[in-house]
Amino acid sequence: MSDFFGFDLTSLFWPVATLVIGFFAYQLLQKFFTLSKNKNTNVVLQRQLTNIVFMLLLIIVFVLVLPIKDSLKNQIIGLIGIVLSASIALSSATFLGNIMAGIWLRSVRNFRLGDFIEVKDMFGRVSGRGLLHTELQDRERDLITLPNLFLATNPVTVMHSDGTIISTEVSLGYDNEHQTIEPLLLEAAKNAELEKPFVYIEKLLDHAIVYKIHGLATDINTLLSSRSKLNACVLDSLHQAGIEIVSPIFRNQRMVDEKTFIPEAGKSKKSRSKKAKKEEPESVIFDKANKAEQVDQTRQQVEKLEEAVEEMAEQIKETSDSEQKDKLKVKQDKAKEKIELLKEKLVIEESELNKEGKGED
Repeated sequence: MSDFFGFDLTSLFWPVATLVIGFFAYQLLQKFFTLSKNKNTNVVLQRQLTNIVFMLLLIIVFVLVLPIKDSLKNQIIGLIGIVLSASIALSSATFLGNIMAGIWLRSVRNFRLGDFIEVKDMFGRVSGRGLLHTELQDRERDLITLPNLFLATNPVTVMHSDGTIISTEVSLGYDNEHQTIEPLLLEAAKNAELEKPFVYIEKLLDHAIVYKIHGLATDINTLLSSRSKLNACVLDSLHQAGIEIVSPIFRNQRMVDEKTFIPEAGKSKKSRSKKAKKEEPESVIFDKANKAEQVDQTRQQVEKLEEAVEEMAEQIKETSDSEQKDKLKVKQDKAKEKIELLKEKLVIEESELNKEGKGED
């Protein structure tokens, strides 16, 4: 049976065994990363790198156990080395460059999932990070895939987590004194719930003065709404003071019989406040980024609790007081229960996140 049509079947044992062992080793490797997903926020990057190295080693081992002459094995391995070297050389500016940029971005840690970033003319929240790319969710709720090399070679603006300065401009005629306008703009910024407001006179044009009102928005999750609210408050503040927001050139080119262009006051301010209490549009626009941030926060909670469990285990070993040991064990058991609940929650959150932005196959 070992000789079938002049071919020794026993010589195929090690190649087949290598493939079988390699298959099961690959499955175990994937299971390891799945189980360690809750402990390591860089698991995607490590998983991809490990898979590449594993497959390369498996191919080399498979060639070495093939029932062929040593000279032919050396030629095949040499060919693999040449192909690999040529591939790295040809794609070093893109593929390898993106891998190195991804590793660099992870080591720098200038932004994380859920952060608002701006690069060139693109603005959005980070909704995903991988070995080769970073994903943003923009103002239109669409997903933008940016190569890591692009982020590493261009200036990236990251919104401060404690808040950022937002601003808006308005141009008014020279017939309005700036001592009158500036307090009104400061009042508008306060009504928009901005902290530490200040006004700049940006430009002195030939027909108007450009004022710019700034303020600190502490809740960056409602950044777009805060900008819109600031514009609305500027309109209300100036109109209530009887100041017309219209270009002097436009006003001088028409016959309006001294008519002012200020809308009549609304019937009720309560209706506005009710509308303002509705759900913020950012929850719809940046839905995937919000989920990605929640996943990242859950992972961090798991990591902190696991560290606390380890610390309590050390304390239990060191303490000799039986009563203190019992208290620490109870506390440790509660922490372990919370870890299990968080891990279950994390699995659900990750499955929902992975479905975002993907159509049906």
